[in-house]
Amino acid sequence: MEYNKYSLVFKGSGFNLFKIQLVNIILTTITLGLYYPWAKARTLQYFYGNTVFNEQPFVFTGTGSEMFKGFIKAFLLLLGLYGAVVYLVLNEQEYVGLALLYIVLILIIPFAIHGSYRYRFAKTVWSGIRFGYMGDKWELFGLCMKGTLLTIVTLGIYGAWFSMNLRRYLLCNVKFGNARFSYKGVGGEYLWLNIKGYFLTVFTIGLYFFWWQKDLYNYYVNNLRLTKGEQTMLVRSTATGGDFLALIFVNLVLFIFTLGLATPWIIVRTTRFLMLNITLDGTIVFDELKQTEAEYDDATGEDIADFLDFGFII
Repeated sequence: MEYNKYSLVFKGSGFNLFKIQLVNIILTTITLGLYYPWAKARTLQYFYGNTVFNEQPFVFTGTGSEMFKGFIKAFLLLLGLYGAVVYLVLNEQEYVGLALLYIVLILIIPFAIHGSYRYRFAKTVWSGIRFGYMGDKWELFGLCMKGTLLTIVTLGIYGAWFSMNLRRYLLCNVKFGNARFSYKGVGGEYLWLNIKGYFLTVFTIGLYFFWWQKDLYNYYVNNLRLTKGEQTMLVRSTATGGDFLALIFVNLVLFIFTLGLATPWIIVRTTRFLMLNITLDGTIVFDELKQTEAEYDDATGEDIADFLDFGFII
């Protein structure tokens, strides 16, 4: 099979992102938050449209109206939860209220992740081929409950295995047409990276922190691949600790001396850095990919994830 190399480039600019964010902030403020779903859709469309793989941009087909429906559902769900907690606290049942809050949030998070993945990937298109997420919400729920329980029982040690098991389950259920992603990271290796990173950061008075971040990023990237039958695309990181030091230092200087106004430029240069340090090569013939996924329009999980402020795992 012919061995091909592919490029991944981000072509966005800080100024254009600044204009988008400024308009988003103004309209979201004027509408008392109701414009937020359209603001998010516009931002995602900007990032997708400026992310180019093999000279073709990605497309985000989600809309503000779809996200608004999910936004209302998520808002009412969480409003009911917080209302119940406040009621219990006002009736001098603080511990019951806090227990209810944490238990319900722990139970909700797996479904939010599942819904977020289904929606986000169903709305991701490249060269006319749609991505998709094929995971089962109850299987993911079981994985999360087991991981949470074992992480608590082991005083956090199992967290490394939980993190890798969750990442592996999610990514192994992501499809691109009739090709499928896989992830090979394991808990033991991930735990060692964090133990080594923590102690070396302490011993070097913080200097090793940048190499720690490089190790984690490389581990996430280097264990990811895309396969279609016997065809494979390998993903590799070329980032170094010195690269991360320069990136984070300059970002920090920009943020401090502009009092945060340079945030759009920081986001753009970070996104560009991460993509420039990814190499992709293999034997997959992308022209032969076939569409296999159906549309999915429910953005409730995506909006719950936003409300709870936890990131999108990729």
